[in-house]
Amino acid sequence: MAIRQIIDYLERLKQLHESLLTLSKNKTEALKKNNIDSLRDCLNQERKHVSAIEALEKKRIKAVSEWAAREPDFNGEHPTVSEIIEWVAWSDRKQLESVYESFILVLAELKQQEVLNGDLTRQSLQFVNMSLDLLQPSLENVNYGGSLQTSGPKRSVFDSHA
Repeated sequence: MAIRQIIDYLERLKQLHESLLTLSKNKTEALKKNNIDSLRDCLNQERKHVSAIEALEKKRIKAVSEWAAREPDFNGEHPTVSEIIEWVAWSDRKQLESVYESFILVLAELKQQEVLNGDLTRQSLQFVNMSLDLLQPSLENVNYGGSLQTSGPKRSVFDSHA
């Protein structure tokens, strides 16, 4: 029963990560089009997805710990999915491997998409900084410099020769 529960949690985690991947692709489009409202909506939805993923991950960890406690010959404190695959029955092993492999692929694609989003965000910030630098005059041009003054005779306001 515990293995079925772990498989179920992994499938649900995979679905949430697939949904997060879709949001990440939407975020990429919002960044490309400079659509701030759409970007804000994507970020809010991502935040909700991450909260749901964290809650589900805690449940999965608890189920894995319960499975490890029930297995008399298992020696690991915090077993990984790879370790569990080696211990489960053949019928559960194939299903667990399948879910695990597809989950890993989704995670890899999500990571790649987020790297792209990070690069786009950095480029946008560089463009904004460059634009601000072009719009703001430099401090050297604002202040009067001594090089433009003529070097004539220095006169005092008070004429002492009179």
